[in-house]
Amino acid sequence: MDEVRRFAEDLQGRWHRAVVGQQVLIDRMLVAVAVGGHVLLEGVPGTAKTLAVKALARCLGLPFGRIQLTPDLLPADLLGTSIWHPATGEFKVRRGPVFTTFLLADEINRAPARTQSALLEAMEEGQITLEGERQALPDAFTVFATRNPLEHEGTYPLPEAQLDRFAMMLRVPYPSEEAERDLLVRVDGGFDPRALSDLALQPGPGVPALDQVRAAVAQVSVASEVLTFLLQLIRRTRDDPRILLGASPRAATVLLRCAKAQAALSGRSYVTPDDVVALAPDVLRHRLVLHGETELAGLTVDDVVGELTTAVPVPR
Repeated sequence: MDEVRRFAEDLQGRWHRAVVGQQVLIDRMLVAVAVGGHVLLEGVPGTAKTLAVKALARCLGLPFGRIQLTPDLLPADLLGTSIWHPATGEFKVRRGPVFTTFLLADEINRAPARTQSALLEAMEEGQITLEGERQALPDAFTVFATRNPLEHEGTYPLPEAQLDRFAMMLRVPYPSEEAERDLLVRVDGGFDPRALSDLALQPGPGVPALDQVRAAVAQVSVASEVLTFLLQLIRRTRDDPRILLGASPRAATVLLRCAKAQAALSGRSYVTPDDVVALAPDVLRHRLVLHGETELAGLTVDDVVGELTTAVPVPR
């Protein structure tokens, strides 16, 4: 576990050469990658969502791809298609941008339902069907989808069943005043976010591979009392009168796996209730649906989850 903790600290140090601030963002993105989960990033334009994912891929030494989703995008534009070659007299399959390890799906809510479904199927199955043949995606295939919370015209909101495919939904806030000043100083000094190759983000020798980190996460233990704490939190989301749709069993398993990853990346071989409490909003905020009266009262999912985590007795 000490080796995994050093891996996380080394990666964060290299990642911050490209991205200023956003410590919580990189912590949660690392947790998601450690459990093989997909991430929905929500934030206004210009808050370094694309840069954050691109820098993470470079720090891990993994291929990165990006696709801008638009209302006229077809599933074939994402998955690939067959193209006729007159010189050889045969069709050849041209793979789409989905064949990468880290895929940034920019503005996923602008893609029509058919394209969204094609992407979400790839996320769930780890493979696609192209020209009638099954095509496997890389083992570490991870989707980072972005969504603008302010624009709704001309968008196709994801249904709750499809949102549930994302392990976490992370909000990308504006940087603090100190971080933004640091950013301006870097830009004034010649920093170019498009030239990440100049920042030496690649992992050095001796850095554990991602599969080693995932193997370590699987070895993290969860005490019976902590498991009960997590279970009670999940079940209270189904009984709370303010919540229309509670957390599913999938949400419970994702929260458990993410808590184990959080422990391993912190250098611990066991999960604490604090791991569960810290990750609960990110795992549940896109899965819970509040009653209309609750929203009219000014409460958000984060508010309700925060109250529930304090209401469940914490094991000692």
